[in-house]
Amino acid sequence: MTKPSEFYFPCPRTITYCTQCANPLARIIPPDDNRVRDVCLQCGAVHYQNPRNVVGIVPIWENKILLCKRAIEPRANTWTLPAGFMELKESTSEGALREADEEAGIAGVELGQLFTLIDVPNAGQVHIYYLAKVTDPALNPGPESLEAAYFDFDAIPWDNLSFRTVSSTIEHFLADHQRGQFDIHYYSLNENL
Repeated sequence: MTKPSEFYFPCPRTITYCTQCANPLARIIPPDDNRVRDVCLQCGAVHYQNPRNVVGIVPIWENKILLCKRAIEPRANTWTLPAGFMELKESTSEGALREADEEAGIAGVELGQLFTLIDVPNAGQVHIYYLAKVTDPALNPGPESLEAAYFDFDAIPWDNLSFRTVSSTIEHFLADHQRGQFDIHYYSLNENL
């Protein structure tokens, strides 16, 4: 019996055994497909691996941006926008609001428009951020955050931000805020997060 892990993480993308019948998997191109997949030759199940969606918000209160200090790996002790993996049976906007509640414990927030849509092919992820107006600034960070705090736009901790998707989203926000018009930004980050 193994002892409980002190650090939990998403399981690797490759799997060895079929989740339907527990037989070993083969890596083949199934008929009528064009990619190598994990396939069970016993029951016929194809185990597709698709990008994971990360959903979050850019929460603003009185010309300040809300950031959370990560309590978990990867990149513990760095600042991030409230965001996380989307769950099954929720929309991207529902997931973004759930993550904001879980990570920052925001008492009140109004979700705005889609703001950034970022492909991160090397990580097998897509990051989606919405603009958000904080209507009640009270915070109650959850266990994934060491703290949550509002930062003046000129006091953002650039050298201690968690991911490139976070810093690029904030860069787009500040540029759009400066010109007084918010657009939807779609781009790809091919380097590591």
